[in-house]
Amino acid sequence: MPAKILVTEVIAQEGLDSLKSKGYEVDVRLNLDDASLKEIIGDYDALIVRSATSVNRALLRAGKKLKVVGRAGVTTDNIDIEAANDLDIIVCNAPTSNIVSAAEHTFALLLSCARKVPQANQSMHEAKWNREKFKGVELYAKTIALFGLGRVGGMVAERASAFGMRVFAYDPYCNPERATQLGVTLINDLDSILEQADFISIHLPVTKTTEGMFGPEEFSKMKTGVIFVNTSRPAIIDMKSLSDFVAARKIAACGVDVFDDEPCHDSPLHSLENAVLTPHISALTKEAQVRSGVQIADYVWAGLEGSLVPTALTATGSGAEMSRHVAPFIPAANMLGRMVSQIKGSVPRNVKVKMMGNLAELDPTALVASVLEGMLASKRAQCATMLEAKRYANRHGVNIECAKTDIADEYAAGIEIDADGIRIASTVFGTEKLPRITSILDYKIDVAPTKNALVFEYDDMPGVCGIIGTILGNHDINISTMQIATSEDYSTALVYVNVGEEIPDDIIDEFQDRINLKNLFRINL
Repeated sequence: MPAKILVTEVIAQEGLDSLKSKGYEVDVRLNLDDASLKEIIGDYDALIVRSATSVNRALLRAGKKLKVVGRAGVTTDNIDIEAANDLDIIVCNAPTSNIVSAAEHTFALLLSCARKVPQANQSMHEAKWNREKFKGVELYAKTIALFGLGRVGGMVAERASAFGMRVFAYDPYCNPERATQLGVTLINDLDSILEQADFISIHLPVTKTTEGMFGPEEFSKMKTGVIFVNTSRPAIIDMKSLSDFVAARKIAACGVDVFDDEPCHDSPLHSLENAVLTPHISALTKEAQVRSGVQIADYVWAGLEGSLVPTALTATGSGAEMSRHVAPFIPAANMLGRMVSQIKGSVPRNVKVKMMGNLAELDPTALVASVLEGMLASKRAQCATMLEAKRYANRHGVNIECAKTDIADEYAAGIEIDADGIRIASTVFGTEKLPRITSILDYKIDVAPTKNALVFEYDDMPGVCGIIGTILGNHDINISTMQIATSEDYSTALVYVNVGEEIPDDIIDEFQDRINLKNLFRINL
């Protein structure tokens, strides 16, 4: 029997035709509620969605035959990636399908705000003729500040240059060479770039550092008369504060395409004449819809056929041979990337990924991508897929190289990363192939990491472990694992402590006051 594919939201007919031509049975069932979808999903081998369908753990569990979930678009916020990983279901997307459309819509909003096009149009439809009311400003020779210089931000930069604008960007993790190629001046001082910009456009993912990034303090530092555009994510902006500054004309006009609650029928901006609002249509063009439909059809087909899925966001999807041998190490590689970035405190610039033991003869691409994704996890929303690993590395100024060795100490296989001199190694263990740290900062240990941990390094002396335990106990923080290692000459020691919750700053200060530490790192996985 041919594989059955369920499509729950509108995708381009070209994508549907592509799947049908390959012999699949394609059912398009729109506007299904959660219960109805859960009831029928068990009959299907693949599911294709856009942004409205909630693909949660319960639905994935109900999909007993599911091999692939395809998102016809960029983000996968509506799909439980962790659950899909647990259930060996491929999740893939079409990450480049709408970037041109998003960049062009950004410029549509910039020009609409600068030239008051919507207001003039409305006036004409009301049979009025008031030219002076709609006096605008030019883009030429003005300064535009782009927050985020990724795929869409880069395209906006190219278009801004064509308009004769001075292009600045705030992106602390962008490769300076890429900025130079785009003709962009990188400025990593937030206050400085806010003070200089005539236009500001947002192209950032939502992370711990970008959520709520623009509020009253940031708006107050902007030039009077600045034009502000957001086609990225609503959570980056304090919408009430934005409306206050637009109403006061500190911000001359704003263009907004994304809202906290969508569909949005009422926001603080709705009543403001100088706010140009669109209903999340930056990706809504004929060309982008065709690209996303065709791309996701190709990737779903690859997943069903057991071939490599270039945009797979789960361990499964690397092709049958690679999945069997490499896939168990992908979570470990991701963990190492996250740890080394947190230990260093920033994204490392020179990274060597070493495949050890039985991994030495296998293609390292998936593991390199997973290491990179982990390193950039706090800075980005989207995964660094195999297809995009090199592109992301270049964008963030990360030089990645691979090495191989048949030696994995006492383990059959392992992976080690050396990031700016910080070395961490891992293997996997048990029937569930869970990651285990085998060395960290040149100390040999053997520990299964949990979500939260503390890593102490200090001059070796008696009583330190007791102090660590006492301080954590006094604050009712549970220790699930404590591993101790010493340097070869026994002069220094390292303690890895798995704890039950994230440790606040005041307890970190207490450790530093009580122990003569060389290093103390908080790890959050």
